[in-house]
Amino acid sequence: MKKITLLLFTLAIAAFLVSCAGKSPELTLDADAFEFGDVVNGIIAEKDITVTNRGSAPLVIEAVSTSCGCTTAEVNPMAIDPGESGVLHIEFDSGAHGPDLTGELMRQVFLQTND
Repeated sequence: MKKITLLLFTLAIAAFLVSCAGKSPELTLDADAFEFGDVVNGIIAEKDITVTNRGSAPLVIEAVSTSCGCTTAEVNPMAIDPGESGVLHIEFDSGAHGPDLTGELMRQVFLQTND
């Protein structure tokens, strides 16, 4: 009887693993780069980007960070179900480096996810 029970338990686990196989989140953004254009020094420029989960399992945003303190970003919500979307809100403080800053700047936003 023990062998049959063990075999049934093993088959149940195998069936569960097969049913879960292939299910994973897939993060997509409606823009992976953009330009604020000319921004007057001292202005806070804002941009919203749609974050969509095109996968078949929940997408979890584990962390959001930026390449500079002059830029902040947050995702709402931090967990996105399959087929659903959230918003990545980005703010750039053009006055953060002082009144004399001019020229082109590049800043990055990093998303750590389970994708």
